Amino acid sequence: MFNNFIQTLYNLSDTYWVSQLGSDEVAAMTLVFPVIFLILSIAMGMNMAGTSLISQYIGSNQEDRAEKVASQLFSFLLVLSTILGLGGYFLTPTIVSLMGGQGNVLLYGSQYLSIMFLEMPIIFMFIVYNAIMQGQGNTFTPMILNVAGSLLNVVLSPVFIFGLGPLPFMGIQGAAIATLISRSIFVGYGIYTLFIRKDGINIRKKYILPDFKVLKKIIKVGLPASIGQSAAAFGFIILNMFVLSYGDSALAAFGIGNRINSVVMMPAMGIGNAIAPIIGQNLGADQIPRARSTFKTSIAMSTTFMAVGGLIAFTFSESIIKIFASGDPQVIALGTDYLRLISLSIPLMGIFQILNGTFQGSGHTMYSMFINMFRLWGLRIPMIYILGRVTDLGADAIWYSMVTSNFLICVIGMGIYLKGNWEEKIIDEEDLDELKTDASKKALAS
Repeated sequence: MFNNFIQTLYNLSDTYWVSQLGSDEVAAMTLVFPVIFLILSIAMGMNMAGTSLISQYIGSNQEDRAEKVASQLFSFLLVLSTILGLGGYFLTPTIVSLMGGQGNVLLYGSQYLSIMFLEMPIIFMFIVYNAIMQGQGNTFTPMILNVAGSLLNVVLSPVFIFGLGPLPFMGIQGAAIATLISRSIFVGYGIYTLFIRKDGINIRKKYILPDFKVLKKIIKVGLPASIGQSAAAFGFIILNMFVLSYGDSALAAFGIGNRINSVVMMPAMGIGNAIAPIIGQNLGADQIPRARSTFKTSIAMSTTFMAVGGLIAFTFSESIIKIFASGDPQVIALGTDYLRLISLSIPLMGIFQILNGTFQGSGHTMYSMFINMFRLWGLRIPMIYILGRVTDLGADAIWYSMVTSNFLICVIGMGIYLKGNWEEKIIDEEDLDELKTDASKKALAS
């Protein structure tokens, strides 16, 4: 939770400093963020695969296989992120233009996104680090690195945005450069430690060269999650285009509201991340009742936190929005309406995060893919289109559609959970047979 809290503070810090430049800059950052999320969704899917496989291998006492997964995940995502980052960098203006960016929004969006594409290998490597550590149940060390990087970014952002001493004014591009520098330092250190540590599951040089059997398993588990996250990210691109059709102020309000919403969502996201290795290790050890108990406890904790956070956000919505709206009355009005309405559905998002964590930890990422995709493409976007056509709600049609889609997907997700298929392990009998063979050989040797 604390890790997510610091990450959210970093996001809010960026939003605050960029908002001092103007609403066009905030709108530009909001417009291009789903593109960043779209690329990261590939790594996030593989992160889920790494966490679930590593945790289940640990639960069944197969540490060597866990290290193979860790090492293959590292080399695969390093190559992939380099290709995606360089390709995106050269295509940035075209991408922003295709999303509907014009004038200042096109200019500022391109400046910000081009630097973020260069950061892709760094972000991918931190996701690899998280997967390896989280699969072992260690969320403390990644938190330390993330806190250090985020705090450094908070310091560097205004320096690079507005200039200081020999540094010139860089505007929104400075925000991206500050993030790149901050993350590079601490992510580099984290990956370095995975090569030199002797204890726990780490990256081993002997396993870095492609092992297509292991890669196939990682991709098999991770691809559905990546598709689900990618479809969700693309859905948010379409959603941003709907919002942009109501004006730059609506998009700026949407972006500010989402950043504030992410603060309230912090506990649920933390719990959702935490249960993934717990679910995975218990399924690996055939402790299904404990996995079920983890889910029930997490639901109770998450909804309680979300109800309290939602009440606070609803009560102080206008005051909070004013901090980031640069005095723009239209952004304040639209942002307040959005934050008040979305606050009512925040407890539902707590349930959604726990369902995601459960399906990801069990390795049944097809279910995670489905609820992520269907929430946007099956429910939210069609509702936005219909309400926009048959009502005069304006931008409120988007906010109402978001609340309704959150409720319906939680009902559907609970139905999938109660069916019970997620309780089956993803490490197959071949893995267990090889483990028994290795144990027999060691026994004979001794």
